[in-house]
Amino acid sequence: MNNLFKKRESNFLIQLTALSILLFGIHVYLNFHFVKDVKLFFPLWHIYVFHVITVIIIYTLINYRESVGNTEVFNTFILGMLLKMILTIVFLLPWILSKPDQKGYDLANFFIPYFIFLVFEVYSVTRILQKK
Repeated sequence: MNNLFKKRESNFLIQLTALSILLFGIHVYLNFHFVKDVKLFFPLWHIYVFHVITVIIIYTLINYRESVGNTEVFNTFILGMLLKMILTIVFLLPWILSKPDQKGYDLANFFIPYFIFLVFEVYSVTRILQKK
């Protein structure tokens, strides 16, 4: 591994950890005060672990491919997004098959952090590509 890969990866992991802790804290606070009587299908920590793992995998693949000199990382990014969508369906499949009573809370609990992490991921990948 070269030093550029390690430096970018460690900076990304620090930023992702800070974002995850901040977002998780806000999410727990809002759920506690506004929907504490609602029984959610997935615990919040399951959702956040899923998001963090998928973001780390996609960013690490792109960072690695770019650090070894491959400038065609767009295809890797698109394939990573496709993989992420498939994993999202697999993750949500038990909830979908259970025919839940309240759909709005569970969907919001999953997809609001999903899009926030997606924005962070796209921003981070764009920074890699702009440095060239």
